[in-house]
Amino acid sequence: MKTLHIGIAGAGLAGRTLAWRLLRAGCRVNLFDARSRGDLATASMTAAAMLSPLAELAVSDDAVFALGQRSMQLWPQWIAELAAEGLPVYFRREGTLVVAHAPDQSSLAHFTGLLLHKLPEAARAQVHTLDAAALARAEPALAGRFGSGLMLDGEGQLANDQWMAALAVEIDRLGGTWLEGRAVDAVEDGHIACGGQSYGVDVAVDARGVGARESWPQLRGVRGEVLTVECKGVSLQRPVRLMHPRYQLYVAPRPNHQFVVGATELESEDTGPVTLRSTLELGSALHSLHPAFGEARVLRLAAALRPALDDHRPTVSQRDGVWHINGLYRHGYLCAPALVDGLVHQLVGQHNG
Repeated sequence: MKTLHIGIAGAGLAGRTLAWRLLRAGCRVNLFDARSRGDLATASMTAAAMLSPLAELAVSDDAVFALGQRSMQLWPQWIAELAAEGLPVYFRREGTLVVAHAPDQSSLAHFTGLLLHKLPEAARAQVHTLDAAALARAEPALAGRFGSGLMLDGEGQLANDQWMAALAVEIDRLGGTWLEGRAVDAVEDGHIACGGQSYGVDVAVDARGVGARESWPQLRGVRGEVLTVECKGVSLQRPVRLMHPRYQLYVAPRPNHQFVVGATELESEDTGPVTLRSTLELGSALHSLHPAFGEARVLRLAAALRPALDDHRPTVSQRDGVWHINGLYRHGYLCAPALVDGLVHQLVGQHNG
């Protein structure tokens, strides 16, 4: 049987992960991207990579929750596969802690009520209310700072920079062809045009995020901003979400006393640097979580556009002979494995059938 030849436009989270899984399934893969593989100014690299199907349900729907639950089954398997090739990726499933300062307890109560209302009955057992003593046992660094909290069991996180770098190594090892630093001109049934040349493929997949807008006018960019700091005076066991009337701050711990901090989600397609206002909001909220963060070293301030559709649902679809995987919005790392796994099975299954 002829080897299935697939061309993928876009080497971000979705495109790169899809290329890896297709190569492992025995396909021939060409990967096209306007950026270099190590470019940090992308949505895939400007993320905390929290794996939070429960917490995200408060601002999403059942479809995103189902994708998240499926992805939570896939992430440990895929991380283990990379580790077996000598490519370890930081990955933890210690749950998520949700807290609020005393004046903002109503925000925490609202979040808890909304979550319990939307969660399926079977998943409600993963939500636990903590008193001050239980919270201190779970996160000793926050002892005495909060009177109560909410623990969401089973949630996790990974280091997105390590994930993306490991995939690049694996794609090369498995024989994928990577055309980087060349703009994709068109993605059409049976071919991808890139850098003034046309490349014939059996199946074309468009995974360019906001870059695919000319073929998907409903796409828009939503600006996300993150702050990465180093602080040796604080140790957290798991991601922490801090409720606030205007925003929800999230702090995701990483190796070597690093923390990825985010909260901003702006309906703007501005691609400029992070603003002073956002920097002050992120920094002050982080300091309020623990005063030792006042001495944190700022390692990176970054902004990128996340691709979103009107319903904020990540989507895989086929139009005019081209497969599209897009609209990952703020749910990229939460939903990408489920989307990719489903598409791989469909493409390989059709070819073998």
